[in-house]
Formats: sequence, C-alpha cells, structure tokens
Amino acid sequence: MASDYTLSFARSARKELEKLPVAIAERIFGRVTALQQNPRPPGVIKLQGESRLWRMRIGDYRVVYSIDDAAKTIDVSIVRHRRDVYRDL
Repeated sequence: MASDYTLSFARSARKELEKLPVAIAERIFGRVTALQQNPRPPGVIKLQGESRLWRMRIGDYRVVYSIDDAAKTIDVSIVRHRRDVYRDL
C-alpha cells in the first residue's frame, strides 16, 4: 500500500516495551507495526476529551497513540498495563 504511515515511539513508550517479557513485547510490537498500513483497525477506540489520541487493547496491555493524517505519522506515546495506562493522561 503506497499510503503507509511512519511509526515513532516516545522514549518512555520504548522503555516500557523493553521492560516487558519478550513474548508480550513481540505481540505488542507486531500489532503496533501493523498500524502503518491501517492506523484505525477494528477495535481501536478514540479517547474522549483528547483530540488525536487513540487506544489499542492488546490483552492486559494498552497502547495509546496519536495519528497525524496530514504528515502520515503515528506516534506511540504510552505502552502500559491496563491498570496503569490512564494515570498520566
């Protein structure tokens, strides 16, 4: 697909991903990289009260990211367990 998005991770999101067990981190990374082809796959939810933030559920983990359609970029800002994900928003 010619309209692939560029994917970037916030430093904090990258660190969170590196702390996870390898099997979980690989599962999350696979789903996140698939966003490059379809940034709004079935099951993702736009966060209320936030203009550009979306949430993807992957098991007990949540990935919060923003989409910039004009620049064709996706910025992953949070990768955390579901009990901790919304504390800093």
